[in-house]
Amino acid sequence: MSTNSVAERFASANSKLPLVAILRGLKPEESEGVALKLYEAGFRLIEVPLNSPDPFASIATIRRALPLDALVGAGTMMTIENVQQLKACGGELVVMPHADTAVIRAAKDAGLICAPGVATPTESFAALAAGADALKIFPAELVTPAILKAIRVVLPKGTRLLPVGGITPENMQPYLSAGATGFGLGSALYKPGMTADKVAAAAWKFTTAWQNMVR
Repeated sequence: MSTNSVAERFASANSKLPLVAILRGLKPEESEGVALKLYEAGFRLIEVPLNSPDPFASIATIRRALPLDALVGAGTMMTIENVQQLKACGGELVVMPHADTAVIRAAKDAGLICAPGVATPTESFAALAAGADALKIFPAELVTPAILKAIRVVLPKGTRLLPVGGITPENMQPYLSAGATGFGLGSALYKPGMTADKVAAAAWKFTTAWQNMVR
């Protein structure tokens, strides 16, 4: 096992490529092949939402398949029981559509990384007070770059902000300029039924776009 804490591993993953692959609809039998292609493209943060077929089986498979510099977890995490299930299957990353502070605290008590969903300063500060490691700005279609910039000004320095929802390689720059530190990538990266090779092609587009922006 890694001697680094999960927080250190999360920080390292963000420094390499702060893009979260959201694999909604992934099947367990597809999970290893897709995850390996994402890893090859530089991804170190992988999420399987709970409204996918047998998500914990996919998460366990991906966790076994990838080196420990990658963090694997679940999205659409709604309950404390979900946190316990994720911990049991080896996952490390709790991604939420909302900012339920009880779930955030449960994730932190379990030693996991937590990125709750927020759309307002009130939600953001409550989530950070509960221990959130990053804030999922959701839905990004609602929280425009201008709104993100206004929220960013009042948040503590160093807060990780990850817009999610409708993100493409072409529209990341305005959010980055407004203060985003990374992104969650959904259907522009993965749709159910995509082959691993097609996922790889989409992943490299995002990796290249990110690298070009931060040069």
